[in-house]
Amino acid sequence: MTIERSGEFIRAWRDDDHPREECGVFGVWGAADAAALTALGLHALQHRGQESTGIVTYDGGRFHSHRALGLVGDAFSDARVMAGLPGTAAIGHNRYATTGGTVLRNVQPLYADFEFGGLAVGHNGNLTNAHALRRALVRRGCLFQSTTDSEVFIHLIAISLYGTVVDRLIDALKQVQGAYSLVALTTEALIGVRDPFGVRPLILGRLPGKDGARHGGHVLASETCALDIVGAAFVRDIEPGEIVVIDDTGVRSIKPWAKQPSRFCIFEHIYFARPDSIVEGTPVYEARKRIGAELARESHPPADIVVPVPDSGVPAAIGYAAEAGLPFELGIIRNHYVGRTFIEPTDQIRHLGVKLKHSANRALLAGRRVVLVDDSIVRGTTSRKIVEMVRAAGATEVHMRISSPPTTHSCFYGIDTPERDQLLAARNDVGAMARIIGVDSLAFISIDGLYRAVAGAARDARRPQFCDACFTGDYPIPLTDQSDQPNDRQLSLLAETR
Repeated sequence: MTIERSGEFIRAWRDDDHPREECGVFGVWGAADAAALTALGLHALQHRGQESTGIVTYDGGRFHSHRALGLVGDAFSDARVMAGLPGTAAIGHNRYATTGGTVLRNVQPLYADFEFGGLAVGHNGNLTNAHALRRALVRRGCLFQSTTDSEVFIHLIAISLYGTVVDRLIDALKQVQGAYSLVALTTEALIGVRDPFGVRPLILGRLPGKDGARHGGHVLASETCALDIVGAAFVRDIEPGEIVVIDDTGVRSIKPWAKQPSRFCIFEHIYFARPDSIVEGTPVYEARKRIGAELARESHPPADIVVPVPDSGVPAAIGYAAEAGLPFELGIIRNHYVGRTFIEPTDQIRHLGVKLKHSANRALLAGRRVVLVDDSIVRGTTSRKIVEMVRAAGATEVHMRISSPPTTHSCFYGIDTPERDQLLAARNDVGAMARIIGVDSLAFISIDGLYRAVAGAARDARRPQFCDACFTGDYPIPLTDQSDQPNDRQLSLLAETR
């Protein structure tokens, strides 16, 4: 994919009014075809970031890297590219830019040469004290090559006075705040890290053995769907606050932080994770159906059919329809081949742009009272256009049901949401939102209902069990950069420059 085509794809993708995915990470240790496995894993994680992708490998003597803007299939379809990534160890990254622009210098994994050898890092999440740390590091003389917050890790490791790579990494991690899952590759090991609250996901898998071997290496990934595509077995979730070091001797676990209550991102269950993944022990598809059923129990208007806003609204709509005793129908058809705009993007064409991605199934909608099920409303722009399209197809009533509570606060932990004053639910009550998007009625699942559905009957449904800051404003990790007040560690960094 050319940079021009990639940029047009990204702009079309961003027109969709959902919270934007964070990033996806993948790592392999001890596999002869590490780069190919990593490319496959990244392909399975494409939903977590479509702006750029990259792979770094190690062949026992040298590191090799290929990074590109655009999709995995475009970046790694050339046999010459894959031939340039030899080695039995690799890490890969799919990116959606939550900090820094969409330019090649921000594409991960990031790589640097240190006195102990090379180190590559891929990061899913967002640091909430990155700006404060960056200012302190620049004053110390550090030269940043990118505008992404992930580069802070590189410089903190570089200035650490500890001897081993792992100890330097721990020293760096203890200075950062935020939500993160990391994969790192050194000459000696593949390393995986989750932040102490476990906001972002990371799992461990094992590849099947060959020629009688017990196993064929280890895998780290953001989701289990990436294990499935390479034939790896799920071993376990990396625990919150855990560092795993994988080398030729096996897997070693380090827990350098005091235990914190888990605050896994609840939006992984609602929207981000792929439906066929299992996150934190819960099948995503089943959780989304339970959310839909709970939504129907909480608020169900008289209607004829239940229609999902594809594709993310489908599992919740299935659950809603089953609970409400109504037919589930594909009243909106999604075009999966939206990419480069083939006509001049005039104002009129931009207004009609939603039809490039969705079209109404008029034969099903005409004369029907319709319940539209979607996963979220952010600005409300796409919801309004979809409602207009459904009404134009002849629906007599349109009721919208949302499988998440109202999004009233911005996310600072790795999900790209608009500023709070652009969030429809931050400025309007539900009645006003219904009038703005043009529906006969609008309802969201309650926060308690969401917890009941996601936690399930066999799990503790008390709150807070997840990070739900986008719905409640309860931010579990300090937002240092928002207050612009440095903490003690940043002050000590600044002091060393004086």
